[in-house]
Amino acid sequence: MSQDTDVTRLLLAWSDGREAAAAPLMDAVYDELRRLARAYLIRERREHSLPATALVHEAYLKLVDQRRVRWQNRAHFYAVAAQVMRRLLVDHARTRGATKRGVGLTIPLDGVDAPADGRTADLLALDTALDKLAARDPRQARLVELRYFGGLTVDEAAAVLDVAAITVKRDWAMARTWLYRELGGTS
Repeated sequence: MSQDTDVTRLLLAWSDGREAAAAPLMDAVYDELRRLARAYLIRERREHSLPATALVHEAYLKLVDQRRVRWQNRAHFYAVAAQVMRRLLVDHARTRGATKRGVGLTIPLDGVDAPADGRTADLLALDTALDKLAARDPRQARLVELRYFGGLTVDEAAAVLDVAAITVKRDWAMARTWLYRELGGTS
């Protein structure tokens, strides 16, 4: 049985109230969640204080509290995980910024495939920009969340958004350009 199928089966069992699926589900998704967290956090400043393991554990605790969610498949789970990780990282940046004024998480703009010029954007600025993008085009904002924070591929994001892969590619290009401009870059 493939990893995708196994995760989907466990998610469905857990959604149906079978608590015995929780432990094998954690085993099945932990490595991927940790990989996503590490990939995201490696782009942060060295003094960044949130380790990948803590991010994964916090995200997992939030995800298991999502009892009203009827998990559809692996991609759906990682899409929700992307939202949760974004919120956790933004909350961490806000807390840290309150403690050390002006110090927040930064993200390289090339992390969203914007032109690579070595600039970084503050995570809080990205969060604000994503909220503005959501008001303008909710699907594009969701796509950035899925791809950047959730690490989903074009095909996985297309499945979650229920659109064609070509639509995802077009939206991705438009969202990257919009974010780059919104965060003070030029095109």
